[in-house]
Amino acid sequence: MTTAPVRLFYIDDSGAESTGFIVYSWIECAIEDWRLILRGWLDLRKELYAQYGIPPAYELHATKFIRGIGNPSTNLGWNRRKQNRSIVMREALAAIGSTPALKTGTAYRRTSMRGGAYQVERDQVYEVLVANLDARVGAAGEFGMIFMDGDGTATGYYNAHRALKLAHRNIIEDPLFVPAHRSAWVQMADLVAWTAYQSLLCHPGKRFAWQWYDEYLLTCDVNSGPLAL
Repeated sequence: MTTAPVRLFYIDDSGAESTGFIVYSWIECAIEDWRLILRGWLDLRKELYAQYGIPPAYELHATKFIRGIGNPSTNLGWNRRKQNRSIVMREALAAIGSTPALKTGTAYRRTSMRGGAYQVERDQVYEVLVANLDARVGAAGEFGMIFMDGDGTATGYYNAHRALKLAHRNIIEDPLFVPAHRSAWVQMADLVAWTAYQSLLCHPGKRFAWQWYDEYLLTCDVNSGPLAL
């Protein structure tokens, strides 16, 4: 019996109710490439430690990192210059975008809904995304597994998976939640999601990041750019 290949998806969300953007970005790979990709990322983290004093275990959380929150480097003087953080972000994104076996993707929607209605629409966008991923891996003769940042209390994500028809379902199980500080993969997905959001929002205060998605991630985006849902 031939075993169907498995594709791994690490998804993180971005956007904000105040702007109306709902953004989900992900990184993906075939399960047989998982070890090699992780080795490359860990090598990058070693380089960041050697060059900038950022320990490999330090969580790279894009929003906090870019805003200047925390002390990622053991060099306190380095931490005080936001330009240093942009350099590291660019190096991390370049590493993600240049890894041959690693692909990325982004799905988004801009809505006028606010409050509880905004959250409902977030869940709806995720449901459409999961259905799209399910159809895609099915057409390729694969199965898929989804990993997300969190502790499993965001129950709306479960509903999207359970809405898939079992007879034709290719995304297996509910989403598997992993705390970002424990997962290099989820941290990579977070960097992609933040970058995608900035490319869509184009906030004047983040002009420096407007083109990062196109510059570093577009060539590895499975949809050739953010997909409106």
